[in-house]
Amino acid sequence: MAFPAALFKNGVAALLILLALATASQATTFEASRGLNLDIWTTWPDESRWHDPEVLFPFPEWRRSVDEAALKKLADDGFDFVRMPIDPSPFLSDRTAGLRDRLYEEVLASARAINAAGLKVIVDLHLFHAGGNRSIGMAEVMADPILFERYLEIVREMAKTLSREDPRQVALELMNEPTLECGPGDTEWPDRLYRLFAAARSSATRLTLVLSGACWGSAEGLAALDPKAIPDDNILWSFHSYAPFLLTHQGATWAGDFIPYVTGLPYPPHAVPPVELDTALEKVREKIRADAPWTRRAGMLAYLDEEIAKIDTEVELGAAMAAPFEIVASWANRHGIAPSDILLGEFGMIRQEYGNDFVMPAEWRAAYVADMIALAEGHGFSWSIWGYGGAFGVVEAFEGNAAENDVLTVVRGLPRR
Repeated sequence: MAFPAALFKNGVAALLILLALATASQATTFEASRGLNLDIWTTWPDESRWHDPEVLFPFPEWRRSVDEAALKKLADDGFDFVRMPIDPSPFLSDRTAGLRDRLYEEVLASARAINAAGLKVIVDLHLFHAGGNRSIGMAEVMADPILFERYLEIVREMAKTLSREDPRQVALELMNEPTLECGPGDTEWPDRLYRLFAAARSSATRLTLVLSGACWGSAEGLAALDPKAIPDDNILWSFHSYAPFLLTHQGATWAGDFIPYVTGLPYPPHAVPPVELDTALEKVREKIRADAPWTRRAGMLAYLDEEIAKIDTEVELGAAMAAPFEIVASWANRHGIAPSDILLGEFGMIRQEYGNDFVMPAEWRAAYVADMIALAEGHGFSWSIWGYGGAFGVVEAFEGNAAENDVLTVVRGLPRR
């Protein structure tokens, strides 16, 4: 099998891959089916405080409120794994220089606690954008070659930390939603992905690795990759889908300048009387006219009309939601990848944006999740809902309050495997 040229620029990396291939499994060791994403931060402590163990630990932060009983309940609900997001920024920050070893130990302890509760776990290295209370994020890691080298070392060390665990119970995702562009001619992300893979495999030959494409881990990003360039079969290939974004991210203040004005649109749009949908759309238009910058209002109003026109019938909505799955299925078929080696790593519908009074009706969220699960399982893919708590919470809302049970009822009602 031909190796990527980029790997041969680093003779050590190429040698490590060759050594790994001598012992790596020829099939995916970690088998997952139905999952849920855990929370990553709930208090978002300022980086200036990361030197303080009282602030940083336990790590990740969900361990302060999610105990063994809560994890076991997820297993009882029908989940067989969780995806555990880990923010790499503390591992990269100078503020944690004296706590680095303990950070890795905390991740290992968290993975073991999840396994002890009867769940498998994907340890997901999950970079965010910097700004405000943190100096290092996705953009900085991608733009600074020295910082990317340090990120590679985190991948290498995390793989080493997990390497002695049962590979049937623990997997490692090397980077969440890479923000680089994707397409047939793009080489930057494939080259970086090969380096991430090499770093992980140099430390863990049996661990299943979870890889994704660029363009925020989209189906298009995955389809732009050549999987034959990764000389290993012990891989889960991941993509994320929140289609249609107009409905799944209503009110999200961090998702661009348009979507914060959008709330109250039903799911599915065709299930309500036309007059009800028109009323909801008019309320969105009123918000735009009243609050959007005047230079953007006309464009936003036109964009709203264009986007709703793409999904306001059952056929159009179904096509929009199915499109990412069809892209990935076609790619997998072309490259001989089994559907069981495909993971829908994130999907879901917002419940309530921080600081926004509007709460998405639970039945809308449940209907959306049910439809996405049907698409994933219809293609033979595993899946993981976003997420446990917070704005998209299916178990908890804000401040530890319980979310409505509707989404969990969907999962509980699935035929057991």
